[in-house]
Amino acid sequence: MDGFKNFLFRGNLVDLAVAVIIGTAFGAVVTTFTNWLTAQMPDSTSEVFSNEANSFGAFLNAVISFVILAAVVYFLVVTPYVKAKERFFPSPAPGTPEDIELLRQIRDSLAGGGAHKG
Repeated sequence: MDGFKNFLFRGNLVDLAVAVIIGTAFGAVVTTFTNWLTAQMPDSTSEVFSNEANSFGAFLNAVISFVILAAVVYFLVVTPYVKAKERFFPSPAPGTPEDIELLRQIRDSLAGGGAHKG
């Protein structure tokens, strides 16, 4: 079970799934916007807001659906994922990594040794 947990939390599985969901929903927004722009506009302005497939109403519906879907994905997938990831794989403590600190000690040692030679 540890391997599966590592697969879920260390990989980009959730990031990729969220990207596919959001990308698909945004594709619908772009499609309806393009259809609305390229459609022949009727003579009456009241018909612009009708329920036809190429209307502003369809575009507005796609935008609202996208925002709702993004909120659901964020609050029900992303937020719990981030909390679980921090619980099982906490971020390293801030500070200088060991290898950088070791390199600094070597640099200081070499700089100090060079001054004593002459």
